[in-house]
Amino acid sequence: MCNMMSLDLKKTLYEVHPSFVELERIKSMSISDSTLDRLAGTVHALNQEKKQRLRKLQDLGSTLIELWSLMDTPLDEQKCFDHVTSLISVSPNRVMPQGCLAHDLIEKVEVEVKRLKHLKASKMKELVLKKMTQLEEIYRSVHMHIDSDHEWQILTELIDSGRADLSELLTDMDDRIAEARDLALSRKDILEKVEKWTSAIEEEGWLGEYEGDQNRYNAGRGAHINLKRAEKARVLVSKIPSLLENLTTKVKAWEKEKGMSFMYDKKRLLDSLEKYTSERQQKEEEKRRSRELKKLQEQFAAEQGAPYGAKPSPMRPLSARKPLGQSTNVNIVGGTPNSRRVSTPVSRKGGLSCGKMKDTGKTAASIPANYVSLPKDCSDSSYM
Repeated sequence: MCNMMSLDLKKTLYEVHPSFVELERIKSMSISDSTLDRLAGTVHALNQEKKQRLRKLQDLGSTLIELWSLMDTPLDEQKCFDHVTSLISVSPNRVMPQGCLAHDLIEKVEVEVKRLKHLKASKMKELVLKKMTQLEEIYRSVHMHIDSDHEWQILTELIDSGRADLSELLTDMDDRIAEARDLALSRKDILEKVEKWTSAIEEEGWLGEYEGDQNRYNAGRGAHINLKRAEKARVLVSKIPSLLENLTTKVKAWEKEKGMSFMYDKKRLLDSLEKYTSERQQKEEEKRRSRELKKLQEQFAAEQGAPYGAKPSPMRPLSARKPLGQSTNVNIVGGTPNSRRVSTPVSRKGGLSCGKMKDTGKTAASIPANYVSLPKDCSDSSYM
């Protein structure tokens, strides 16, 4: 025990009886009842001192570990006190290394604990705020809302007032962080489906713009990429109804189990789903009415155009063998054609001529319907 507590063995024995130490000067060792009683008392006192020192070191070691954990102390600094923390679970009856319960060692540990506590008080506000930031990140990662400004104000007031037990405050923050992590884990499956739903909505919007573009089929750079994307988007959009139904079912089950609303970015997710479903049904109804209206307009236009005959076809090109507006018999005065193009109601009924056309035995070329030969003077015609 003297070795474990770094005590002077000779001095301890001398205090029991000098004969235990001065054997050369005193020829016999005292073994009287009183001497043995004092020796037994000394052993008992040493044993009690050993237990007391061990208990004190164990408490100091536990405090060290707590402070290290609170302030994220580097491992290099912690290793300097490994011989102390290793005694935390040691039994008092176990033989321990020499000097492990020395008084100067205990004093050294006490100084370190005092230093860390002073440092803890100065850095506690920073530690609490760090825990609060960690809590905010958890909530933000799963689209949960936390009133950060109000929380920060409460924590700051508690720390500055000095009334709060900072260790308990940190413990409470750790409990809140653990609770937030459990809640975030329970939301994981629903959030994955929400992500698929929002992606489908984005593709639905893009597809609507793409199909409204009249030039989407024009050959151009990236046209084939957009075409492939449109095909994938149509498949994804077609799955929206089933995705909505499945997501709604899971959200209702979650709310029933947790006894609280499933909030997503400050809004109840179930309300957002119902609103989107209603708006989507309205858009589909508008599209259906637009298609029916267009169909009725086309039918009405077809009925209105029926009494006037078939739709005219494009004019066929005239024959290149004869000049436009001339027949086989042309009335010429002074070597120039005296006929003119006149668009009159008469001309639409057929061409008029004051002279007779000479029968050549061949079929004359047909005169265009919009051509009329009007001579200046029928009597001046050179040909019959």
